[in-house]
Amino acid sequence: MGYTRTSYVCLPCRGSYKQGYDHGPERKCPRCGAPMIGVGSAFQPPRRRDDAAWRVLSLLLHAGIRFHKRGCDGCGSGYRPRTLAEVRARVAYARRSGEPLAKALVRPVV
Repeated sequence: MGYTRTSYVCLPCRGSYKQGYDHGPERKCPRCGAPMIGVGSAFQPPRRRDDAAWRVLSLLLHAGIRFHKRGCDGCGSGYRPRTLAEVRARVAYARRSGEPLAKALVRPVV
């Protein structure tokens, strides 16, 4: 049985860290000391200088969306929007249809 680790993100300093489950309930960023957000084991961080990607990531995390593996090994976490245009389209769809924002954001087709 392997050692399971998951990713944590610090939005203020744009850092991503993999840690095991044995570090306690609250994680602090090693760079700035701010609380980190658990994002899941299937998370791939954007480049630190990619402002638009970090803005999209921030919107997804604040909507409650995480990046956990589904079912089989290596399946990934399903669809997640990568651009602000995709996020805007899904927000507009959620307003029109009345669907919850978190569901509209992970819907592959609008």
